[in-house]
Amino acid sequence: MNLLAFEPYYGGSHQAFIDGWIKHSQHNFTLLTLPATKWKWRMRHAAITLAEQAAHLVDQGAKFDLIFCTDMINLAELKGLLPPLLQQVPTLLYFHENQLTYPDPNSSEKDFHFGFTNIVSGIAADAIWFNSEFHRRVFLDAAAAFVRRMPDCEPTRPVAQLETRAAIQSPGIEPLNPPPKRIPGPLRILWAARWEHDKNPALFLQAMERLRKADTPFRLNVIGQTFESQPEVFEQIREKLADHIDHWGFIESRREYEQILAESDVFVSTANHEFFGIAAVEAIAAGCIPLLPNRLAYPELLVDLSETERAFCLYDGSSEQLTERLKQLAEVKTNDINLPLNAARLSEIMRRFSWSRRASEMDAALEFLQR
Repeated sequence: MNLLAFEPYYGGSHQAFIDGWIKHSQHNFTLLTLPATKWKWRMRHAAITLAEQAAHLVDQGAKFDLIFCTDMINLAELKGLLPPLLQQVPTLLYFHENQLTYPDPNSSEKDFHFGFTNIVSGIAADAIWFNSEFHRRVFLDAAAAFVRRMPDCEPTRPVAQLETRAAIQSPGIEPLNPPPKRIPGPLRILWAARWEHDKNPALFLQAMERLRKADTPFRLNVIGQTFESQPEVFEQIREKLADHIDHWGFIESRREYEQILAESDVFVSTANHEFFGIAAVEAIAAGCIPLLPNRLAYPELLVDLSETERAFCLYDGSSEQLTERLKQLAEVKTNDINLPLNAARLSEIMRRFSWSRRASEMDAALEFLQR
């Protein structure tokens, strides 16, 4: 099958997803991209720019069986701007995230244009994939509620039909082999996420200060994608916990990133917003024990664990319980006490997200769409 793929935000997890699928897929991809900057501008102009690039391919004689695009483009606009030969090609829309349910700290000033663009794109698509069941559920619920607020001409039927075309296809990861034994010494804590408000870094700081006051020895790796403007709490973390920090900021080298995962004992998330959790999957696959808030998409990642294991790995979202779990793990590492879970087994469970498996399953799903 020949696919024409559009990625108007080619960077970060978006880039990792499409590159990973292409690398392991049995299908043929032609990928048209734009740099991962100015996301609002990308959503507004990408359809024009990428349609022009696609028209050039058609002029050269290219033919395609399926069009793939992500939530960072207005698919309805794209279909209208594509050459006639491409307007009849089936379209698949993938939701990495959506702008309808993304938490905005300035909710009173929220621009619902982008969320409505996601709804219109879904209506225009022949098939829709979400990266988690949590994401599918919250988006469809929010879309139905949103259109009911319209002053008239509510598209309730088209929105209700989105569910019939929606499926779950999680992203994949490259193989990560955990080291046979973690580095000796104090508990090594990893916090890896975008440096933005929705990842709740303030709660992480609260837990680390509690841990320090309890005289629990620990080291910190605080890494992730950084931006020109970021929450002030990160500077507070750096100042207050400077003597505990080993790695800080964005890690450009993939090899260095994987080495940090291998050195860490526990992966901590404090997120208020997470549609999948690729950093958590990679860390667990590398041998880290996860401590994740019992909400969002995180419970889906741990469905294969026992109830006892899930109860330990999924904390209640408070800094108090997070601190207690970390203290328990620190004691385990110091005194070689048995835990009700095994990091090596958790790593093995994450193999269901390996690209060799995920690409095969997505390839098969594409062939089903063509029937």
